[in-house]
Amino acid sequence: MCGYLVNHDPVDRLLDNVASGKSLLRKRDVLHFTFIPEVIFHRDDELAKVTQSLLPILKKSRPSNLLVYGKPGTGKTLVVKTVLSKIQQRVEKSDFPIKLVYANAKEETTLYGLLVSFGRQLGLKTQKELPTTGLSISEVFNRLLESIQQNSYNAVFVIDEIDYLAELISKTGKDILYNLTRANERLKKGSLTLIGISNDLTFKERLDPRVLSSLSEEEIVFTNYTVEQIKQILIGRIKEAFIEGVVDQAAINLCSAMAGQEHGDARRAIDLLRVAGELAEREQSDAVKEEHIRRASQKMEEDKETTALNSYPLHEKLLIIAIMKTNGASTGEIFHAYKNLCKTVRQKEITQRRVTQILGDIELSGIITGRLVHQGMHGRTKKYNLTIQPDIVKNAFKDDIILADIL
Repeated sequence: MCGYLVNHDPVDRLLDNVASGKSLLRKRDVLHFTFIPEVIFHRDDELAKVTQSLLPILKKSRPSNLLVYGKPGTGKTLVVKTVLSKIQQRVEKSDFPIKLVYANAKEETTLYGLLVSFGRQLGLKTQKELPTTGLSISEVFNRLLESIQQNSYNAVFVIDEIDYLAELISKTGKDILYNLTRANERLKKGSLTLIGISNDLTFKERLDPRVLSSLSEEEIVFTNYTVEQIKQILIGRIKEAFIEGVVDQAAINLCSAMAGQEHGDARRAIDLLRVAGELAEREQSDAVKEEHIRRASQKMEEDKETTALNSYPLHEKLLIIAIMKTNGASTGEIFHAYKNLCKTVRQKEITQRRVTQILGDIELSGIITGRLVHQGMHGRTKKYNLTIQPDIVKNAFKDDIILADIL
């Protein structure tokens, strides 16, 4: 009779576990990448340099444009946002109208969208003032300048991941960076300062020399964190985010070492810790252990690969499946397999020349790898392999109704 009292409902069972189990995390937002801690470890010099660069704004004059470099997870955005927040607090009561505007070029998929984001933060809130579609890029830009001039704003535009803006410019041919760096020549009142934040140390090489000279009036390079520094950053976050004593020292050491191998990426270390904490909590473990860090790393890698795979258009997906089915095959063999897949799913195939170009693009993402093979009098060909497990490809594409039957 007692057997009938057992709760077999999976939802209730999980809810019961949470209600009766031990919680490990108490402030999850502390482990989110947008969280700004009160103390920023190992970035005193960088905080001072960014502050010094922006000091003129407190003296009612225009700061120089600033370019901030460093690999992902080295604290660039955190430092810039912290300094700007403190400046904002100081000037709120002054009669010197300052507008601090922030946008991430990677998150804005179009040049138009990026400029509209700036406009909204300048106060152009309505569709009449600045419509979300329908204007030329130059007209949107003119409206931003009009807003700055009419309000005598001393505006600071922060463009995070500015290297993606360079990509948008190359696609559209509209060099908005050139216009932004020359904006002060057109402004009779107010001013505009640019702060560019880039993960790509070669970003400057892709810029028009005229843009480069104006954009990089000042430069600050963020160096990579060491393993020991990452460990201290993690301990600081753990004190705020977790119940005391629930994260094993061995787990902290492993997490720091893993992130240290990835060019000292503190953001990855914090993400790793968050995912490991969630895994441990779901299992009702009494602590976050080394095994949770390892499994969190594997899960994050698989999630990243799945997201990348799902972002590809249909023909790229078909080519990835063709490579999966013909592992180690040449470009010609892959094209043959791809044509057969197109017939199966009733899609019009693209040309072999275009396939060769697409394979090169996919290879750059790291999902496939190619090696040149010499075939004597027949010349050279390239053979391709997947760099990820076939199961990851199958799981990523299994819900696609066009692809489900060919996996």
